[in-house]
Amino acid sequence: MSPRTTSPRRRARRPGPVQPRAGLPLVAIVGRPNVGKSTLFNRLIGRRQAIVDEEAGLTRDRLYGVGDWRGREFTLVDTAGLDMAARGELEESTRASTLIAIEEADAIIFVIDVRAGVTALDRDVADLLRRSPVPVVLAANKAESSKDEGYLHELYELGLGEPTAISAMNGVNTGDLLDRLVEVLPPEAPEGPAEEAGVVAVCIVGRPNVGKSSLLNAILGRQRSLVASLPGTTRDPVDTDIDCDGRVVRLVDTAGIRRRGVTKGGVEHYSLLRAFRALDRADVALVVIDASEGILAQDQHIAGYAAEAGKGVALVVNKWDLLDTEARDDKAWRERIEQAFQFLPGRPFVYASAKNGRRVDELLPLAISVADARSRRVSTPDLNRVISRALEANPPPSRKGRDLKVLYATQGRERTPTIVLFVNDPQLVHFSYRRYLENRLRDEFGFGGVPLRLKFRARREGEG
Repeated sequence: MSPRTTSPRRRARRPGPVQPRAGLPLVAIVGRPNVGKSTLFNRLIGRRQAIVDEEAGLTRDRLYGVGDWRGREFTLVDTAGLDMAARGELEESTRASTLIAIEEADAIIFVIDVRAGVTALDRDVADLLRRSPVPVVLAANKAESSKDEGYLHELYELGLGEPTAISAMNGVNTGDLLDRLVEVLPPEAPEGPAEEAGVVAVCIVGRPNVGKSSLLNAILGRQRSLVASLPGTTRDPVDTDIDCDGRVVRLVDTAGIRRRGVTKGGVEHYSLLRAFRALDRADVALVVIDASEGILAQDQHIAGYAAEAGKGVALVVNKWDLLDTEARDDKAWRERIEQAFQFLPGRPFVYASAKNGRRVDELLPLAISVADARSRRVSTPDLNRVISRALEANPPPSRKGRDLKVLYATQGRERTPTIVLFVNDPQLVHFSYRRYLENRLRDEFGFGGVPLRLKFRARREGEG
């Protein structure tokens, strides 16, 4: 794509100085319906989470995921298509949801279908974004071929800077788009609230009406949050510091996270957004599950988001007192949890009851132990000793006649435990062997309930 210059009246806005923000920065993907926002969302988080179809308007509720580029992590939110003129309860609700995402975002990716050119709906969205102080990165989507840039020239009239021609479907130039995005993100804060002087930030998360506020009140032993039987009572996160055996624990009671497609109204959308932002600044997530309803897909989604964000995770199976004696089968429940949360090996869980106080006193010590595991540092000699034993006990399988050689390992400096293994060829690492090494390290060094990231880097034998 040949470089272009823009006239002064079309030059992108230059927002004021961007301040560091605690937690992961929030990036909203916005645009009119059916321009490929969900496809781009799936591409940037690295998996198919949003529903993608030719029919416009399928994204009714916002979806969240964690992306990273060149060592910078951020929360991505996929929003419903914006049509400022649409009327109807559903249309107004989804529009309010998207406007809230724009208001809360640290950066915006504005997606336009370059094959269709600039439409009246695109201009309406552009007018809205120009009035926002949030930096905007313009994505000209569906440019599958560099030989056919469609109506790329029309995008300059929007006054949002130079567009990047991409194909969300094929991944064309998405790296260039991410380069521009990382440039406009707020600088990383050197220390977030979760890291102040040994404070352990614990976020209580879960679907609506699973008993989060009641659980918080039971932990504190006094009324702290409004408790009611109606879902969605808690609208905003409420922080509470509490002493636990000499350790300061910061508890955050968040609004319930509803199933996709069920949330209605701008207030509840806003609560959902605040819940995820609270989770971003926490060390540990206590994911609350309603025992009387069993484990639902949204429980898995919430825990998965916490793990992707690098947080420690512990499960609280609440309302245990509502189960019949026969239903309190520990073996059966353990199997359900293992199957449903197999993406979180070693995660601890507690059968609790906020109503009668069952095992509530175990929750804060459990959260502290998970936080300590998340901040654990392993010496390089100890790490390599365990890796050597693991290799001897179960040598890596050959691939295409070549053997994987692990030269040495060391722990990175990231907040989420990250082990860097220098090998002769990272392509020789099979995913099953990666999981084997991860499990050995987790068991040996006590990383239960903590995401453990393994990075394999190429290095020849004899290199320093």
